[in-house]
Amino acid sequence: MEKRIYNLSAGPAILPEEVLLEAQKDLYSYKGSGMSVMEMSHRGKIFDGIIKDAEADLRKLLSIGDNYAVLFLQGGATLQFSMVPLNLMPPKNKADYIVTGSWAKKSVKEAKRVGAVNIAATTESESFVRIPKQSELKLDPDTSYVHFTSNNTIYGTEWRNEPEVGNVPLVCDASSDFLHKKIDINKYGLVYAGAQKNIGPAGVTVVIIKKDLLERSSDSLHTYMNYKIHAENDSMYNTPTTFGIYIAGLVFKWLLNMGGLDEMYKRNMDKAKILYDAIDTSGGYYKGTIVAEDRSLMNITYRLPNEELEKKFIDEAKKKGFDGLKGHRSVGGIRASIYNAFPKKGVEDLTAFMEDFKKNN
Repeated sequence: MEKRIYNLSAGPAILPEEVLLEAQKDLYSYKGSGMSVMEMSHRGKIFDGIIKDAEADLRKLLSIGDNYAVLFLQGGATLQFSMVPLNLMPPKNKADYIVTGSWAKKSVKEAKRVGAVNIAATTESESFVRIPKQSELKLDPDTSYVHFTSNNTIYGTEWRNEPEVGNVPLVCDASSDFLHKKIDINKYGLVYAGAQKNIGPAGVTVVIIKKDLLERSSDSLHTYMNYKIHAENDSMYNTPTTFGIYIAGLVFKWLLNMGGLDEMYKRNMDKAKILYDAIDTSGGYYKGTIVAEDRSLMNITYRLPNEELEKKFIDEAKKKGFDGLKGHRSVGGIRASIYNAFPKKGVEDLTAFMEDFKKNN
């Protein structure tokens, strides 16, 4: 096979090689069925087994009880920015939002179309270089829910622990760090995540929702926007993203086979430490952009002494097989996205390149 590069893109992002190779093996004829998963009916027996296995394995990974529904939807986190308030904000028509980056701001924009939004905390005035502390949160105990974004892909910040919100349902956009560690799902009313960072190819959106919250979904909602409808139809109200769900299922099995999410978290901590140590011991040549205690394990952001050197760094890195290092256009700099599937050796090779680049420049 042609040599694969190190894909450090923020998303769509790297997938486990074992998953890609298994999908390649079954692409033409899935398990001897004579057709690809992409061709088979979503109502057929084979795909029914695929989606049920994927759900069962996700439930194992996160210890999800029967009091939660697991949905495989479409539209990415962007559609969830609307579905969450449309379903969960009534009848109080108000919600708390913690704003820690660009995607959180976009979720607020859509929620305001439905009801009143209280910005419980924001670090925008500090260019989102940190996560708000618990003491800074101005929460309304009578609100419909509290929404936060667990990892901020553009800025490179991540919540170490969930915000404490009392008895109010906690809603999380976990798109860019979903399954990077074990979380206590029982702390959440709803968790959603676009697939294209840590789960699979773009197109699938996982939603985990406490079943008692489904009662908030009004019959007057447009049908596709109604969580209750999707739960009642086992994610089959319309044709689901069959191939994407199949790949996500393979990723879930890959995580289980490596020892689960506690083991994945150890690996992610190890990888991130290697790269952050390289930044912090560079004598200021490489500078992290985020307060140390809030640094993301998934998206590592840093700067070089000037933009000209950053451009040269990105160009030379690409020639060496490191792709996707350019920071988001809104902030610039360097961003290394080292999601679950990114190998430790890739991080070691990147830090070796960084050391050589510093010596030569």
